[in-house]
Amino acid sequence: MSKYDYLIVGSGLFGSVFAYEANKKNKKCLVIDKRSHIAGNIYTENVCDINIHKYGAHIFHTSNKEIWNYINQFAEFNRYTNSPVARYKNELYNMPFNMNTFSKLWGVFTPEEAMKKIEEEKKEANIVNPKNLEEQAISLVGKTIYEKLVKGYTEKQWGKRATELPAFIIKRLPVRFVYDNNYFNDIYQGIPIGGYTQIVEKMLEGIDVKLKYDFFEHREELENIADKIIFTGPIDKYYNYQFGELEYRSLRFETEILDIGNFQGNAVVNYTEYEVPYTRIIEHKHFEYGPSLGKEEIGETLKKTVVTKEYPDKWNIEKEPYYTINDERNNNLYQKYKELADKNEKVIFGGRLGQYKYFDMDKVIIESLKLVKNELI
Repeated sequence: MSKYDYLIVGSGLFGSVFAYEANKKNKKCLVIDKRSHIAGNIYTENVCDINIHKYGAHIFHTSNKEIWNYINQFAEFNRYTNSPVARYKNELYNMPFNMNTFSKLWGVFTPEEAMKKIEEEKKEANIVNPKNLEEQAISLVGKTIYEKLVKGYTEKQWGKRATELPAFIIKRLPVRFVYDNNYFNDIYQGIPIGGYTQIVEKMLEGIDVKLKYDFFEHREELENIADKIIFTGPIDKYYNYQFGELEYRSLRFETEILDIGNFQGNAVVNYTEYEVPYTRIIEHKHFEYGPSLGKEEIGETLKKTVVTKEYPDKWNIEKEPYYTINDERNNNLYQKYKELADKNEKVIFGGRLGQYKYFDMDKVIIESLKLVKNELI
């Protein structure tokens, strides 16, 4: 006889939202996670009174008011605006590409001048049918922007030269002819005051949770412990890679505490030249500290800061999968696993690894609430 209504494998956003809603409907849930903590990749840890984003920068953004209200029931969000800076050699540029960027690149001042410059470069390149990512990017924004701000960063991300990457990877590059450094177009944006972990703690309150408990190590016991399984791990691993492995890109993080109040003056600085091995440096305090974010002036009271260098990494099944590689081969392979999953009445696959798709946080919540509607309402 099953002990639980639902076994939820993975305590990230997808699984935790489902567990929270199921618990409200008096369903008995067990949440397990192979890591030593809850919250998956949005896990934050307090170090020196600074909330550290352990698995890379997570900025919540959405244009869906219902989802914004939903997440705000678990934490108060500040008014953080994502405005990354790009460093190319000894030059600094604002991201996304906007009038501040173009003014620095070419000494132009008006949108008309910037548009003219980009069009001149596109015309000079004369690329009609782009054969690879490099040609595609130049055909969209010209050579200067591509070489300084796209080429090296993209090659590091993918672990291949841009001329070896397919053109479809870059369908468009956001070019904005306004003096606005806000990276996202979404209406709602911010960071939870006090970090993300508290959100998942509140979601899982009153629910049985087992940490450092790997589904695959306890599979025989766990497959019969609940009426249904919500599985947020890799779908191909669940089916013992019977059609082959789905591919990912991984990440590696180097974090250090520095005895200064302010290291780089911004939460995220991208390093766009290929010769610098990391793609960005995150200075975590800037997500929550600063006069507009409701905490003391940066550097005034905190004489320490915590920075993380983020390195793209070649993935294998021993490493953490971060980014799905949704090319033709992998998408076709996923469809084979999905056909198996669709016939499986006991197991429901969800989230980034279960659905083999990169999701922003708001989209993960949307997907989980869709499942709630199908399963519980």
